[in-house]
Amino acid sequence: MNAPLVLLRLSVKSLWSRRNTAIFIVLSLAMGVALVLGVEKLRQGARTGFANTISATDLVVGARSGAINLLLYSVFHVGAATNNVSFASYQKIMGHRDVAWTIPLSLGDSHRGYRVIGTNTNFFQHYRYGQRQSLKLAAGHEFRDLFDVVLGAEVARKLGYRLGERIVVSHGLGSIGNQDHDDRPFRVAGILASTGTPVDRGLYVSLAGIEAMHIDWRQGGPKPGLGFRADSLRKLELQPQQITAFLVGLKSRFAVFTLQREINDETSEPLMAVLPGVALQELWGLLRNVEWALIAIAGFVALSAILGMLAMLLAGLSERRREIAVLRSLGARPWQIFALIAMEAGSLVVMGILAGIILLAAILVVAGGWLETSYGIRLAALALNWSDLAYFGVILVVGLLAGLGPSYSAYRRSLAEGLIVRI
Repeated sequence: MNAPLVLLRLSVKSLWSRRNTAIFIVLSLAMGVALVLGVEKLRQGARTGFANTISATDLVVGARSGAINLLLYSVFHVGAATNNVSFASYQKIMGHRDVAWTIPLSLGDSHRGYRVIGTNTNFFQHYRYGQRQSLKLAAGHEFRDLFDVVLGAEVARKLGYRLGERIVVSHGLGSIGNQDHDDRPFRVAGILASTGTPVDRGLYVSLAGIEAMHIDWRQGGPKPGLGFRADSLRKLELQPQQITAFLVGLKSRFAVFTLQREINDETSEPLMAVLPGVALQELWGLLRNVEWALIAIAGFVALSAILGMLAMLLAGLSERRREIAVLRSLGARPWQIFALIAMEAGSLVVMGILAGIILLAAILVVAGGWLETSYGIRLAALALNWSDLAYFGVILVVGLLAGLGPSYSAYRRSLAEGLIVRI
């Protein structure tokens, strides 16, 4: 029989005879491989979901500050604006010859830790996420009445709201608002389908609804004696004086830089227009150190698993002294002993990699839906790409190199040493 096949059969039988130890080595390697591949998949999924938070929007416009800050409070609902945008400036840009649509955003109120966003029906018609996916209602309809509210999927799920329920909005952005607008509750008119984006964590009301809540407020609080009944407010033509920011879609993308320059050079009001894709890349760049730290941690875990395999193989050589001696006495050459131990190490690494892929696939089947629903991270359990294969190649090479140590140690053992009986 061919010598390599004989050695392969011997290595398989040898591993089977020590299957308990081999199983622990494979499980250790599998967890390391699953962690490395899982971190890579999580990184790729997070980056894709991050970039897909907003799409088909050409410009985000707000008060002049920083591009990342503007993106954070307008798209991710994190932080607060340094200033507001006058409604007159918004209308001026909305009427620009190159503008196809706009989505106004008015922030400043909350409900049990979730942002309340004032907007108009353009939000439901033109907002896109992912691969230009449009928003869909899982139940109900868009806001029609002055005190209608449409809930994001997470808000409805976490707080247990259903259509028709009344909710009270709080003034302020904290988990507990500064003061409740309990005299003007909103009715849940619709619930958005899950998007896996910050849209799921918002409550959406009309701009007129935002004005109706604050119509009798003066200098940050309600002024006694100016109370309005809800029915009387519905008869008024309420229009905001200011908004926080707005999204812009253009008739032609060739005009994006021209309009951006016009807005940034506006002298009547200090405004800033940013390209969402560019700002997203800049924001992700700030997280690059965290990204590399995760990869490094996963790599050290995989290396620890390989070192554990090396320690077990070296420890096992003392127990296999007589086995190696018998093989030598039957005519096995030193290089064949070397190859036998190297094959065992390689087999363990390959089995560890395969077990790690299966383990990660099982984890993603169980947790994939939760990751997508809760964090907007969409992962394909069995979609391996070139970077994954590169990781496997590195793990395999490092594992084989680690196996050279025990192989060389076995190669050096002499027949006489193996046959010595110590009493």
